Amino acid sequence: MAWGLDPDPTLSQAASGLSQAASALNSGAIHLLRSLAAVDRQAGLTRARLSALSVLVFGGSRTLGELAAAEGVAGPTMTRIVDGLIGEGLAERRPHPSDGRAVTIAASPSGEALMRAAQRRRIETIVRALAGLPAEERRMLVSAAGLLDQVAAAVRSETVT
Repeated sequence: MAWGLDPDPTLSQAASGLSQAASALNSGAIHLLRSLAAVDRQAGLTRARLSALSVLVFGGSRTLGELAAAEGVAGPTMTRIVDGLIGEGLAERRPHPSDGRAVTIAASPSGEALMRAAQRRRIETIVRALAGLPAEERRMLVSAAGLLDQVAAAVRSETVT
């Protein structure tokens, strides 16, 4: 084999196509999340508080350490976030179900309502954006949307050390 020549140009083209798709997904995800930030501000919470509340509402109660790990922040940072949520009546500390010395953090009914309203606003915004696409592009996105969770799961499993 000569230097610089790919023995299988089909594989090289496939890898290039995957790289381009990955780049487009990366860019699209970033732009979509940034675009939704204005919608999220309507919730009246900082991004950090809204994100932590989302974990509690959609993932269930957690210890402070579990919540910090889920959000990728240090314990003291999560303590401040949780104290803010509790101060606003959006979360509460509860006894741990199996460890009498520990507590869990859970969304309060008000926190659940706020997060569900924020989720609804996001979904309505995305629905309006999808409705503006040509029918064929909309069908392609709708059929592929479920695959994003599979890609996210594969990325998570690859990055877990």
